Amino acid sequence: MTDDTQSPSVLSMRQEDLDDLLTRAAERGAERCLAHLGLENGSAARDIRELRDLLEAWRDARRTAWQTTIKVATTGILAALLVGAAIKLKLMGGAQ
Repeated sequence: MTDDTQSPSVLSMRQEDLDDLLTRAAERGAERCLAHLGLENGSAARDIRELRDLLEAWRDARRTAWQTTIKVATTGILAALLVGAAIKLKLMGGAQ
């Protein structure tokens, strides 16, 4: 009686060859990923830098808008308090 099942074969490889194989596979995977994103040409690094700069500019503009909104609201509240205090103390020359 013969055994029809085959035992799994073991692949033997030098560490340097394995490292080279993994490096090439990683590079090919990265190239495919960049191509999938539309960044496969030589200007991909410049495009990414520009996108990062644009995102940073957007964040700065958003931060500045919030700061301005808070300053305007604070100034308005303080002005209303001053006008209210002036009216209460009859400094505005209102009816006596």
